[in-house]
Amino acid sequence: MTTETPTSSLPATDPLDEIIARETAPSRLPGVRGQGRPRSDRAHRDITRAFRELLIEEGFDKVRMEHVAARAKVGKATIYRHWPSKQALAQEVLLELATPHLAVPDVGDTRTELLATVLAPMRALTETDFGPVIRELLSEIARNPELGDPFRASVVQARRDEVARVIARGVRRGDLRPDVQPDVATEMLVGPVYWRLMFGGALDADFAERIVDEVLQGWSMRGWGEVATNWL
Repeated sequence: MTTETPTSSLPATDPLDEIIARETAPSRLPGVRGQGRPRSDRAHRDITRAFRELLIEEGFDKVRMEHVAARAKVGKATIYRHWPSKQALAQEVLLELATPHLAVPDVGDTRTELLATVLAPMRALTETDFGPVIRELLSEIARNPELGDPFRASVVQARRDEVARVIARGVRRGDLRPDVQPDVATEMLVGPVYWRLMFGGALDADFAERIVDEVLQGWSMRGWGEVATNWL
């Protein structure tokens, strides 16, 4: 099955992009063990690239390890030495594609950082292979714990942890109310992006701005004193 990546009208560059490029480097996510040879190994790259291409072209159910081996020009035993199953290989590909888009640097401005938590996954979905790959794998993530559990423990948890850090910085700066719930904030900031990915709608900078403004309207310190007083 061929999946087209959604088009995007996001700004090509902005100051936040330069900060992310300078300060953010892919790193191994918590709870994910390295598998076999280093990521720089040519065979490793060839295998994950071949799997990614076949996944996008044919869909998860139709991909076979022998097909991956043939396209990567390696023996099937080489693949199984590092990945015991197709789900494990899919998890590796998801990690490689998602990791560069998870970190949100401290730029000293809460709104800018909240905007980054929306724009980063949006750009990953519209401008990289992460978009078509995650679309092919979403149903498998939901129904198969062999893929879903490690994905939630790594990529999803890393996203939640990063949003929690952004929220904590906003509270320390006095921009956000101290009762903000990071898990709910994550779902409010990132959830609408995946909703539009699956069900349609523009994934653009205007949408990202509106999401952040709604979150800030709900949890801004502005008016918090009055609300707190009414509770007493």
